[in-house]
Amino acid sequence: MPDYIAFLRAINVGGRNIKMAKLQALFRQLEFSGVETFIASGNVMFTSNEHDSQNLTEKIATHLQASLGYPVTTFLRSPAQLADIIAYQPFSRAEMDTASALNVALLAQPLDNQGQQALQGLETSIDRFHNHAREVYWWCARKQSEAKFSNTVFEKQSRVQTTFAASIHCGDCHKSILSTAPDGGRSYPAPPELYLLSSLLQDSLTSQ
Repeated sequence: MPDYIAFLRAINVGGRNIKMAKLQALFRQLEFSGVETFIASGNVMFTSNEHDSQNLTEKIATHLQASLGYPVTTFLRSPAQLADIIAYQPFSRAEMDTASALNVALLAQPLDNQGQQALQGLETSIDRFHNHAREVYWWCARKQSEAKFSNTVFEKQSRVQTTFAASIHCGDCHKSILSTAPDGGRSYPAPPELYLLSSLLQDSLTSQ
């Protein structure tokens, strides 16, 4: 049976507070096995006999809305897909050395031509974007609070639902992230800023 990681957008914001034990129980009600949550982030790892990820996404979103009383936008990725995200290098090491933050956004569906144009139109002197498969990588040269880009603006212009699965502040934390990577990051094939996703992937693999 395939393994999945569900990224649930805004599950614990805006005054909402769902305990992870309850969230796990809701997933088990769908007859999933190996259900585990990743800290209090709303990321859920599980195994299902369903091979159609789109049907599975809709099933989870419908069940959560019926149970919680509010919509929960759901994004699914398999461990293999997360591995691809981790291995992909959208920006050069030189670019990453000058970044303030790198963000990884998961898309509900691939960008069409309108979405690609919308993304390009959002680039500024401090913001760069790279789209690959169903992900968008956002390179920010300054504090994100100084950027004009927002998830809301992007969704409105691209007409694609999005959630940011990883937001890594570079600079001072760069060395700490490297220190937790294999061999201190020397042999790590991906940008070390994405090691947070690697940790999530590893946790999903070892929890089964």
